[in-house]
Amino acid sequence: MNSTLVGIVGSAGTGKSTSFFPEPALGITGLDPAKTFVINVSGKPFPLRGWRNIYLPFGPSGGNYKNTEDPTAICKIMSFVSENRPEITNIVIDDFQYLLAFEFVEKAMVKGFDKFSEIAMHTMQVLNTGRRLRDNIKTFILAHSEDVEVGFVATKKIKTIGRFLDEKIELPGLFTVLLYTKCTWNDTDKKTTYQFVTNRDNEYPAKSPYGMFKDLYIPNDLGIVVKCIDEYETSK
Repeated sequence: MNSTLVGIVGSAGTGKSTSFFPEPALGITGLDPAKTFVINVSGKPFPLRGWRNIYLPFGPSGGNYKNTEDPTAICKIMSFVSENRPEITNIVIDDFQYLLAFEFVEKAMVKGFDKFSEIAMHTMQVLNTGRRLRDNIKTFILAHSEDVEVGFVATKKIKTIGRFLDEKIELPGLFTVLLYTKCTWNDTDKKTTYQFVTNRDNEYPAKSPYGMFKDLYIPNDLGIVVKCIDEYETSK
Protein backbone atom coordinates (compact mmCIF):
# COMPACT_ATOMS: atom_id res chain seq x y z
CA MET A 1 0.00 0.00 0.00
CA ASN A 2 1.34 3.40 -1.00
CA SER A 3 0.88 6.94 0.27
CA THR A 4 -1.97 9.09 -1.05
CA LEU A 5 -1.01 11.69 -3.66
CA VAL A 6 -3.27 14.76 -3.54
CA GLY A 7 -3.12 17.58 -6.09
CA ILE A 8 -4.26 21.13 -5.28
CA VAL A 9 -4.29 23.18 -8.50
CA GLY A 10 -5.10 26.83 -9.06
CA SER A 11 -3.75 30.19 -10.12
CA ALA A 12 -1.83 32.46 -7.77
CA GLY A 13 -3.85 33.98 -4.95
CA THR A 14 -6.71 31.47 -5.04
CA GLY A 15 -6.14 29.86 -1.64
CA LYS A 16 -3.63 27.05 -2.12
CA SER A 17 -1.08 27.98 0.56
CA THR A 18 -3.70 29.19 3.03
CA SER A 19 -5.39 25.79 2.80
CA PHE A 20 -2.74 24.00 4.89
CA PHE A 21 -2.05 26.75 7.43
CA PRO A 22 -4.35 26.77 10.48
CA GLU A 23 -6.30 30.06 10.49
CA PRO A 24 -9.01 29.97 13.19
CA ALA A 25 -10.13 33.50 12.30
CA LEU A 26 -10.96 32.29 8.79
CA GLY A 27 -12.42 29.01 10.00
CA ILE A 28 -9.62 27.02 8.38
CA THR A 29 -8.49 23.94 10.30
CA GLY A 30 -5.53 23.35 8.01
CA LEU A 31 -2.92 20.70 8.73
CA ASP A 32 -1.44 20.10 12.17
CA PRO A 33 2.11 21.55 11.95
CA ALA A 34 3.34 18.84 14.34
CA LYS A 35 2.33 16.26 11.72
CA THR A 36 3.25 18.23 8.60
CA PHE A 37 6.46 18.77 6.64
CA VAL A 38 6.51 21.57 4.04
CA ILE A 39 8.88 21.75 1.05
CA ASN A 40 8.87 25.26 -0.44
CA VAL A 41 10.13 25.12 -4.04
CA SER A 42 10.01 28.83 -4.83
CA GLY A 43 11.52 29.81 -1.48
CA LYS A 44 9.26 32.83 -1.11
CA PRO A 45 7.86 33.61 2.37
CA PHE A 46 4.32 32.40 2.89
CA PRO A 47 1.69 35.18 3.03
CA LEU A 48 0.53 33.86 6.40
CA ARG A 49 0.90 35.55 9.77
CA GLY A 50 3.40 33.83 12.08
CA TRP A 51 4.30 30.97 9.75
CA ARG A 52 7.98 31.04 10.73
CA ASN A 53 7.02 30.26 14.33
CA ILE A 54 5.44 26.91 13.47
CA TYR A 55 7.45 25.83 10.42
CA LEU A 56 11.06 25.51 11.51
CA PRO A 57 14.08 24.82 9.23
CA PHE A 58 14.88 21.16 8.63
CA GLY A 59 18.15 20.00 10.13
CA PRO A 60 19.86 17.39 12.34
CA SER A 61 17.74 18.41 15.33
CA GLY A 62 14.44 18.08 13.46
CA GLY A 63 12.40 20.81 11.81
CA ASN A 64 9.45 20.62 9.45
CA TYR A 65 10.30 23.06 6.65
CA LYS A 66 12.79 23.14 3.76
CA ASN A 67 13.43 25.52 0.86
CA THR A 68 14.75 23.68 -2.20
CA GLU A 69 14.19 23.54 -5.94
CA ASP A 70 16.41 20.47 -6.41
CA PRO A 71 14.29 17.43 -7.44
CA THR A 72 16.87 14.97 -6.11
CA ALA A 73 16.98 16.73 -2.74
CA ILE A 74 13.18 16.77 -2.57
CA CYS A 75 13.03 13.01 -3.18
CA LYS A 76 15.66 12.38 -0.50
CA ILE A 77 13.84 14.56 2.04
CA MET A 78 10.51 12.84 1.40
CA SER A 79 12.10 9.41 1.75
CA PHE A 80 13.92 10.45 4.93
CA VAL A 81 10.71 11.78 6.48
CA SER A 82 8.85 8.61 5.53
CA GLU A 83 11.50 6.36 7.07
CA ASN A 84 12.62 8.41 10.09
CA ARG A 85 9.85 10.80 11.11
CA PRO A 86 6.83 8.66 12.13
CA GLU A 87 5.03 11.69 13.57
CA ILE A 88 4.79 13.24 10.08
CA THR A 89 1.68 12.18 8.17
CA ASN A 90 1.43 15.12 5.73
CA ILE A 91 4.03 16.33 3.23
CA VAL A 92 3.28 19.54 1.33
CA ILE A 93 5.21 20.54 -1.80
CA ASP A 94 4.28 24.16 -2.50
CA ASP A 95 4.70 25.93 -5.85
CA PHE A 96 5.42 22.58 -7.52
CA GLN A 97 5.41 24.04 -11.06
CA TYR A 98 8.59 25.98 -10.28
CA LEU A 99 10.48 22.67 -10.28
CA LEU A 100 9.88 22.67 -14.00
CA ALA A 101 10.22 26.41 -14.56
CA PHE A 102 13.53 26.88 -12.72
CA GLU A 103 15.15 23.94 -14.50
CA PHE A 104 13.84 25.18 -17.85
CA VAL A 105 15.36 28.63 -17.29
CA GLU A 106 18.66 27.04 -16.19
CA LYS A 107 18.78 25.06 -19.45
CA ALA A 108 17.29 27.75 -21.69
CA MET A 109 20.43 28.00 -23.86
CA VAL A 110 20.74 24.23 -24.29
CA LYS A 111 19.69 23.24 -27.81
CA GLY A 112 17.54 20.24 -28.60
CA PHE A 113 14.69 18.46 -26.88
CA ASP A 114 16.72 16.44 -24.38
CA LYS A 115 16.23 19.14 -21.76
CA PHE A 116 12.46 18.60 -21.88
CA SER A 117 12.98 14.88 -21.35
CA GLU A 118 15.18 15.62 -18.32
CA ILE A 119 12.63 18.02 -16.86
CA ALA A 120 9.90 15.42 -17.35
CA MET A 121 12.06 12.73 -15.74
CA HIS A 122 12.75 14.89 -12.67
CA THR A 123 9.07 15.76 -12.37
CA MET A 124 8.12 12.09 -12.46
CA GLN A 125 10.81 11.23 -9.89
CA VAL A 126 9.25 13.65 -7.40
CA LEU A 127 5.67 12.53 -8.05
CA ASN A 128 6.57 8.83 -7.95
CA THR A 129 8.48 9.29 -4.70
CA GLY A 130 5.52 11.18 -3.26
CA ARG A 131 3.15 8.30 -3.94
CA ARG A 132 5.47 5.53 -2.72
CA LEU A 133 5.99 6.69 0.84
CA ARG A 134 4.73 5.21 4.10
CA ASP A 135 1.08 4.32 3.67
CA ASN A 136 -0.23 6.75 6.31
CA ILE A 137 1.36 9.74 4.57
CA LYS A 138 -0.55 12.12 2.33
CA THR A 139 1.60 14.02 -0.16
CA PHE A 140 0.02 17.32 -1.20
CA ILE A 141 1.23 18.80 -4.50
CA LEU A 142 0.29 22.49 -4.71
CA ALA A 143 0.62 23.69 -8.29
CA HIS A 144 -0.47 26.51 -10.57
CA SER A 145 -3.09 25.96 -13.24
CA GLU A 146 -3.28 27.16 -16.82
CA ASP A 147 -6.23 27.69 -19.15
CA VAL A 148 -6.41 25.52 -22.28
CA GLU A 149 -8.92 24.76 -24.99
CA VAL A 150 -9.93 21.18 -25.65
CA GLY A 151 -12.33 20.59 -28.53
CA PHE A 152 -13.28 24.29 -28.54
CA VAL A 153 -14.16 24.05 -24.84
CA ALA A 154 -12.19 26.11 -22.30
CA THR A 155 -10.86 24.15 -19.34
CA LYS A 156 -7.96 24.13 -16.90
CA LYS A 157 -4.94 21.89 -16.32
CA ILE A 158 -1.78 21.60 -14.24
CA LYS A 159 0.77 24.08 -15.57
CA THR A 160 3.79 22.42 -17.17
CA ILE A 161 6.74 23.27 -19.44
CA GLY A 162 6.63 22.23 -23.09
CA ARG A 163 4.37 19.47 -24.42
CA PHE A 164 6.37 16.39 -23.44
CA LEU A 165 4.67 15.90 -20.08
CA ASP A 166 1.24 16.63 -21.51
CA GLU A 167 1.62 14.33 -24.52
CA LYS A 168 3.56 11.42 -23.02
CA ILE A 169 2.42 11.41 -19.39
CA GLU A 170 -1.13 11.91 -18.15
CA LEU A 171 -0.28 13.74 -14.92
CA PRO A 172 -3.82 13.68 -13.47
CA GLY A 173 -3.70 9.87 -13.66
CA LEU A 174 -1.05 9.85 -10.92
CA PHE A 175 -3.38 11.50 -8.42
CA THR A 176 -6.03 9.74 -6.38
CA VAL A 177 -7.46 13.15 -5.45
CA LEU A 178 -7.05 16.20 -7.71
CA LEU A 179 -8.79 19.35 -6.48
CA TYR A 180 -8.97 22.78 -8.13
CA THR A 181 -9.32 26.13 -6.39
CA LYS A 182 -12.39 28.24 -7.12
CA CYS A 183 -12.92 31.86 -6.07
CA THR A 184 -16.32 33.53 -6.05
CA TRP A 185 -16.83 37.25 -5.46
CA ASN A 186 -19.88 38.31 -3.45
CA ASP A 187 -20.75 41.85 -4.48
CA THR A 188 -23.12 42.29 -1.52
CA ASP A 189 -20.61 41.37 1.18
CA LYS A 190 -17.61 42.60 -0.82
CA LYS A 191 -15.85 39.35 0.02
CA THR A 192 -14.29 36.49 -1.90
CA THR A 193 -15.21 32.90 -1.06
CA TYR A 194 -12.34 30.45 -1.50
CA GLN A 195 -13.26 26.84 -2.29
CA PHE A 196 -11.99 23.54 -3.66
CA VAL A 197 -13.75 21.81 -6.54
CA THR A 198 -13.88 18.09 -5.68
CA ASN A 199 -15.09 16.66 -8.99
CA ARG A 200 -15.42 17.76 -12.58
CA ASP A 201 -17.81 20.58 -13.35
CA ASN A 202 -18.14 22.59 -16.56
CA GLU A 203 -14.84 24.42 -15.96
CA TYR A 204 -12.61 22.49 -13.55
CA PRO A 205 -11.41 18.92 -14.35
CA ALA A 206 -11.17 17.94 -10.66
CA LYS A 207 -11.48 14.33 -9.57
CA SER A 208 -11.87 12.24 -6.44
CA PRO A 209 -13.35 8.81 -5.66
CA TYR A 210 -17.14 8.74 -5.71
CA GLY A 211 -18.53 9.46 -2.25
CA MET A 212 -15.28 10.75 -0.74
CA PHE A 213 -16.63 14.30 -0.62
CA LYS A 214 -20.28 15.06 0.07
CA ASP A 215 -20.29 18.30 -1.92
CA LEU A 216 -18.91 19.43 -5.27
CA TYR A 217 -17.55 22.60 -3.66
CA ILE A 218 -15.94 22.60 -0.21
CA PRO A 219 -13.95 25.20 1.80
CA ASN A 220 -10.27 25.49 0.85
CA ASP A 221 -9.21 23.65 3.97
CA LEU A 222 -6.79 20.71 3.80
CA GLY A 223 -7.94 19.73 7.28
CA ILE A 224 -11.34 18.92 5.77
CA VAL A 225 -9.67 17.11 2.86
CA VAL A 226 -7.65 14.91 5.24
CA LYS A 227 -10.74 14.08 7.29
CA CYS A 228 -12.74 13.11 4.18
CA ILE A 229 -9.91 10.94 2.81
CA ASP A 230 -9.40 9.16 6.14
CA GLU A 231 -13.13 8.51 6.58
CA TYR A 232 -13.41 7.19 3.01
CA GLU A 233 -10.37 4.90 3.30
CA THR A 234 -11.34 3.42 6.67
CA SER A 235 -15.12 3.18 6.35
CA LYS A 236 -16.81 -0.21 5.98
